[in-house]
Amino acid sequence: MVKALLPSPNGKNGLPCLGAMINNDVSSLSYPLTVNSRVRFLTRADPHGWRIYRRSLSFLVAKAVHDLFPGSLLTLEHSIGSGLYCTFKSDCHEGITTAQVQQLREHIQELIDGNHPIERRKIAYEDAVREFKSSGQQDKFELLIHRNPPHVVVYECDGFTDLAHGPLAPSTGTLKTFDLIHYPPGFVIHLPNRESPFELTPFEDQPHLFQIYKEHKEWGRILGVTTVGTLNEIIEKDEVDHFIRTAEALHEKKLGHIADAIAAARDRIKLILIAGPSCAGKTTFAKRLSTHLRVTGLRPVTISIDNYFLEPDLNPTDENGVPDFEHLEAVDLKQFNEDLSNLVSGENVEIPTFNFVTKQREYRDRRLKLADDQILIVEGIHGLNPRLTEAVSHDRKHRIFISALTQLNVDSNNRIPTTDNRLMRRLVRDHSYRGHSALDTLELWPSVRRGEKRWIFPFQGEADTTFNSALDYELAVLKPKVEPLLTQIKPTQPEYCEARRLSEFLLNFLPTNDRPVPRASILREYIGGSAFRY
Repeated sequence: MVKALLPSPNGKNGLPCLGAMINNDVSSLSYPLTVNSRVRFLTRADPHGWRIYRRSLSFLVAKAVHDLFPGSLLTLEHSIGSGLYCTFKSDCHEGITTAQVQQLREHIQELIDGNHPIERRKIAYEDAVREFKSSGQQDKFELLIHRNPPHVVVYECDGFTDLAHGPLAPSTGTLKTFDLIHYPPGFVIHLPNRESPFELTPFEDQPHLFQIYKEHKEWGRILGVTTVGTLNEIIEKDEVDHFIRTAEALHEKKLGHIADAIAAARDRIKLILIAGPSCAGKTTFAKRLSTHLRVTGLRPVTISIDNYFLEPDLNPTDENGVPDFEHLEAVDLKQFNEDLSNLVSGENVEIPTFNFVTKQREYRDRRLKLADDQILIVEGIHGLNPRLTEAVSHDRKHRIFISALTQLNVDSNNRIPTTDNRLMRRLVRDHSYRGHSALDTLELWPSVRRGEKRWIFPFQGEADTTFNSALDYELAVLKPKVEPLLTQIKPTQPEYCEARRLSEFLLNFLPTNDRPVPRASILREYIGGSAFRY
């Protein structure tokens, strides 16, 4: 086993070793070495090790719920700050109590102090199906009945068994840094974040995002689709067309509400700002919102922030001296604010065009003056940053944050990271429309994520309105488009570990074709066939 190569239980940074990178694939410490291998051990200071830590601590909390509240099932609902919001069925009608959270915290600490082994083992498919069905873990049973592996990998710890969805830590004693925070009606597993792996930073509440998740989760519960297994059942029964129409109708309804709220304040609002991370669907959202605004009698006009980019020699650079095109000051803020202020004041303004070939801003006599029934839409990653539009008074703006926050779980205590939704959208779009390979996209993704953390997420609390662009059927549609792209990435490439993780994850989904997806869907921005021009 790879564990035999460990010179010490801890890495050079003093943190416990949780797993290993073996030939660019993330593995547990119990992995048998049967071929020539390059091995690097992982602690939670490494992004891959941090993912093991989060998954392992979630496993430990699920075991604690199993031990203390027999018959209850932990549900990992979604991320919140650097933690995970959780619930489980409780006898208390108003949700989980502070006392129950304290019980869990104390029991988890006992399990950590006991340093119980977390063992990986393979069992026959038939045995796994029987075990999860008999133990009442219907979500895992439903996941397995739509798959047909010859064996199933599970993890066990002191009488508790869970499906393996990636490597776990070797023992409970390696999971010492955590807290549980009562967050009615549930609680939050508070974890060290990737930037500060040695300690728990103060919990960062995100009430606006919590409300988005809560609304979307409730919708999922109403439809009875909260896990991949139940989605697979709908696909298998050939009922997915109806589910797709319902998911799209929810988007349509939300868009209508947003447009109505803006129209109700038409005497005040002259500027709509739309921001969100990569592949959240900002462009299609802006186009669909424009349609809804026209229904209310408003005539929207769109301005692209891209047309205000600075020339390359004026562009800020990152710590390595490379031009940082995602930096706020890559935009000519002075000119942009001056034009916005004049437009909102009713003046005639000449709008520039940025020539991406010559890398120069050009003026082509495109003039704009807002009529009384017109409203300006600006879409881009910096839309919620107050500096971008500081020349326009607060009351003249309506700010919208859009992201893809899936409510689906793989099973009850194994969630789908929301970034995976966006990454797979981007893989398909970049390949189909930008000439980028899957390797190109995965190489760039960490830089994209760093830019989001710096320039988008810190300002999401500025939003007046939030919109969740996730579609709970979309991963089944994306699966047959993404899988062939991931096979192009080979074990000799560092990005292989991410490609393999995504490939393994997609095995949980039954595929479905994109025929029923409406032409105006946000998903069409990525898979093609949209009614809109981009």
